[in-house]
Amino acid sequence: MRTRTRVLTALLVVALLAAAGGGRWWWTREDRAKDAAATRAVAAYVAGWNHKDMTGVAFAQSSAAADFAAATKGLGSATVTATAGDVTRSASQATARLTVRWSLPSGRTWEYAVPVALSEQSGRWVIEPPATGSLWHPELAPGGTLTVKTLAAKRGDLLDRGGAALMPMTSVYPVQLDPTRATPESAAGLEALTGEAAGSLVAKLAAAKSSGSRAPIPVVTYRPADFDARRARLDTLVGVIYPRQEAPLAATRSFGQPLLGTYGPVTGEIVAASKGRYAAGDRAGLSGLQRQYDSVLAGTPGLQVVTGTGTVLYDIKPVDGVDVVTTLAPAVQGAAEQALTGAGATPAALVALDVTSGEVLAVANSTGDGLNRALNGHYAPGSSFKVATTYTYLTKGITSLNASVACPATVTVDGHSFRNFEGEEAGTPTFAQDFAMSCNTAFIGLSGALASGDLASGAKALGLGADWAGRIGVDGTFVGSVPETKAGTDQAATSIGQGRVEASPLAMAVVAGSVARGNYLPPTLIKSSARPAAAGGSSASASSGSASPVASPVASPRSATASAGGPSASSGAAYVPPTASPLDASAIESLRTLMRSVVTDGTGTAARDATGGEVSGKTGTAEYGTDTPPRTRAWFIGFQGDLAFAVLVEDGRSGGSVAAPLAKAFLDAYRAAPTAAAPTN
Repeated sequence: MRTRTRVLTALLVVALLAAAGGGRWWWTREDRAKDAAATRAVAAYVAGWNHKDMTGVAFAQSSAAADFAAATKGLGSATVTATAGDVTRSASQATARLTVRWSLPSGRTWEYAVPVALSEQSGRWVIEPPATGSLWHPELAPGGTLTVKTLAAKRGDLLDRGGAALMPMTSVYPVQLDPTRATPESAAGLEALTGEAAGSLVAKLAAAKSSGSRAPIPVVTYRPADFDARRARLDTLVGVIYPRQEAPLAATRSFGQPLLGTYGPVTGEIVAASKGRYAAGDRAGLSGLQRQYDSVLAGTPGLQVVTGTGTVLYDIKPVDGVDVVTTLAPAVQGAAEQALTGAGATPAALVALDVTSGEVLAVANSTGDGLNRALNGHYAPGSSFKVATTYTYLTKGITSLNASVACPATVTVDGHSFRNFEGEEAGTPTFAQDFAMSCNTAFIGLSGALASGDLASGAKALGLGADWAGRIGVDGTFVGSVPETKAGTDQAATSIGQGRVEASPLAMAVVAGSVARGNYLPPTLIKSSARPAAAGGSSASASSGSASPVASPVASPRSATASAGGPSASSGAAYVPPTASPLDASAIESLRTLMRSVVTDGTGTAARDATGGEVSGKTGTAEYGTDTPPRTRAWFIGFQGDLAFAVLVEDGRSGGSVAAPLAKAFLDAYRAAPTAAAPTN
């Protein structure tokens, strides 16, 4: 009996153990199913973030999806990526943690953590609202909104050689049509007031209204004086707006143009090329140095994400732009521009250099067509090139100042006839006299003694065709080109600055400066600039509230450091003065004598009585085109004391009659200016 009882007891224990084991197996399978369901709910939530659409997510509050759309609308087109950590469940409650990363403008990333709470309701898992804050950010109040704000950086200046701004920030008034309010009548009135083509603004307004566009239609931007003169009439036009803005402006519309450039609303082309730096509606440098050095001048804008109540959740401080230091002297620039008014509607250019340093003091262009002829022009230099030819002849021992060199009316080389200007002939004068009267046939008669590379080498020694384009710091600058010559016609034409030889006014000013100085110095125009360092970002809730960017040294006289950056916009290296290359002293002394005689007794006498002392120079009249007789470009290059210069007039009878008078007008205007002190370093 006792044995049977023990057996029954043992069997009961086994049965109870088996029952207990079977119950544990059943609970584990149900637990795993709940874990999987909670994990799927979190995955759906992550997908909602990544698609910026919460309509497919199960929330405890039915209004959550609409609340997400309203809360994040102010972040615009910013994309978002969310990732989830492990899901932890206890019975019908679960938690997780999301990492949310917003890709904001200018490559900034805003990252923060979002705690997630879930509950099982009626067989499904839903996202619960947090006890405090919002589902979308722990520090955002329920129903709150997020907005991106751009913080403008202070734009740097283009500085002159003395450290003053060439284009200081000034109030401007962009006149625009508001398509939601403007009428065809007001658009027509604005056409008449601003000089726009009749019907053009009416058509633009009609197109905007038809498309439903609310974007203002830009018309013209006025300086304060221009705006003040028109404001009363602008006020009478319905839907015409003119929000005051700040822009870098030179003293006048023409001063330093097109070199300095312009600033304004970015074009579609600039937006496309900016790799996200700019968006429609932004403002930047549009041309000239303002465009080339825009990333240096503009700095890096700051960025904030703020709530509707003003709480800053993410903050990147702006990095102010860096000044770009030029070698321009306003008094010299002003005198150059004043002188070029004498060319009237004919395109002309004038470049002036400081003889001592080789630095560019003035870059003047006479017309408002946006072409920088002074630096970028490719022109046959005509007889102004005879300075380089003479240096070559003298250093090669081909002639001397007192040698007799015939100057017939014409000379024929390989069947091609060359003539002097207007067919003059002078018998057999000295070479010095040939130079003063700019006798083509004399120079051509000597050219047969040259080797193929002689003229290229002689010109390069004086700076024409030398390797200084990268140092000048201005895109498109042309250093000139003097190819090796072929014997015969090609060599003859090159000797008088025709054929394949080309130069810019700056390149010819460098030649004049080399003679005046007695050695060759590469010219400089951009003396310093440094690209600001990129700034990182921070979440205001996670740190002190702002980034701590490290700026590059500000390379300008107004900076906190004394050193100056190099001419490259990206280098930020210390400015290194150019190294002088010696020239043949005897040949240079002879050239100075020859160039002085051009002004005293030769083709350049129009510059003889210029204010400021003795002028030395060389005229040039370069034929071009296919007209009969051919059209001519007029040149005069030279120096006076501390200034070397080159004047070009695109169409002119001769260098002596057209360009030399402009050179005199330039020197008169500059020497009469109250600030005309020697432009030395």
